Amino acid sequence: MKVSEFMEVLEQQKNKELLFSYAKDKLVGANYHLTEVKNVQFDTTDCGGKTNFWEETHFQLWESPNELGKREYMTADKILAILTKVNSIKALKKGTEVKMEYGNETFATSVMPIEHIDFDEKRVYVNLFPEATRCKANDVCGLSGVDVDTDAENPIFAQQKSKIMHSSSQAMSSCEPNSGCC
Repeated sequence: MKVSEFMEVLEQQKNKELLFSYAKDKLVGANYHLTEVKNVQFDTTDCGGKTNFWEETHFQLWESPNELGKREYMTADKILAILTKVNSIKALKKGTEVKMEYGNETFATSVMPIEHIDFDEKRVYVNLFPEATRCKANDVCGLSGVDVDTDAENPIFAQQKSKIMHSSSQAMSSCEPNSGCC
């Protein structure tokens, strides 16, 4: 989901509580705050020698230990106000994918895309999912046929593949199939 699409949802769902689900039946506590907005650039080279560049926007969620037991969640319009303030200081990259950065004592800090959003009369539920790592050069390194892209059929994976801009697609000359290059 793009930043602009997420902000549009917030605009349409004003005054509703905003909840984030980070795992099955697990919600970020009502004591959360949006503590940082990050414009992130990735400039990578995979083990097959292909370079990639893309951008994302990460929203960091943090649970305040001073507000344990809090029952009311932040509202969509409160988060929208924070994003509007951030945008007035440093422009949001509204065309990038938005991901939430979150962790707690029992869940390692992860950067997670939005899987889907549900609504009811009082609340907006943002359902996140952790992404798995994968070999991006499996065709070059002799891993084809190995089940390394377990999420290749996932629509989020397809979105990510389409947004990656390949600045160089040449393989390293020493990276022959089954050569152990990766």
